[in-house]
Amino acid sequence: MTSPPRLTDRPALLRHRARSTDAGMFLHQEAIQSLQDRLMLVNRPFTSVAIVTGFADIWRSAFPDAKVVEDCDTLDLTPGAHDLVIHAMSLHWANDPVGQLIQCKRALRADGLFLCACLGGQTLQELRAVFAEVETKMTGGLSPRVLPMAEIRDLGALLQRAGFALPVADAEPLTVSYKSALSLMHDLRAMGETNAMINRHKTPISRAMLAQIGAQYEHSFPNPNGGVIATYDLLYLTGWAPDESQPKPLRPGSAAARLADALGTEETKLKD
Repeated sequence: MTSPPRLTDRPALLRHRARSTDAGMFLHQEAIQSLQDRLMLVNRPFTSVAIVTGFADIWRSAFPDAKVVEDCDTLDLTPGAHDLVIHAMSLHWANDPVGQLIQCKRALRADGLFLCACLGGQTLQELRAVFAEVETKMTGGLSPRVLPMAEIRDLGALLQRAGFALPVADAEPLTVSYKSALSLMHDLRAMGETNAMINRHKTPISRAMLAQIGAQYEHSFPNPNGGVIATYDLLYLTGWAPDESQPKPLRPGSAAARLADALGTEETKLKD
């Protein structure tokens, strides 16, 4: 078997994360609140929790009794040791996301719960579009500037590939206001989310290009109340380690009643 292509420069990613600040953790706070709300709906006690993340401090403070492990290619998780595993705001940087999910499933006991929060979908679509337009005009080419984001349907398919039962994927879009494009870039630095792609240009962006990016961003994506806007899509994945006690779908044709009767409507038969 061949290894998946490497997307992430891991040493660069760790350097960027080391520069993150508390002020840049608002997306993590949003994800923590959402996951805690989801756990309340499950209405089940979890006694052995593991969290996979590149931001140990904030997640350890939210789940003080959890085992927190780094989001390395090989996770420090014991098979069958946990009834809840959370992959926390790191999957979008994984070189092998399905491998990460498989390792998390292996760490679960039967009927254990897996939750994941990550960036995806239309995250930073505005910045991506502006970079592409400005760089093409100024240099005649494109370079990888913004991490490609997985779509929600793709992540849902990965849950199935990893072998989770009852997989669910959903999204929470957020629109954030910034004073300028430069403020957005400073915020990404505070988040530890600046460019760590392995094929990125290693030379800094020129002042002339930064100025052009700022002007184009303000022109293309203004905030009606002043400044500019940026999109973040927080994607959430839910799955269970398979167990015989879980509900199973019925076989096609096994229904004991007609849907039309339940709805009180006339059934329209399709033509052959």
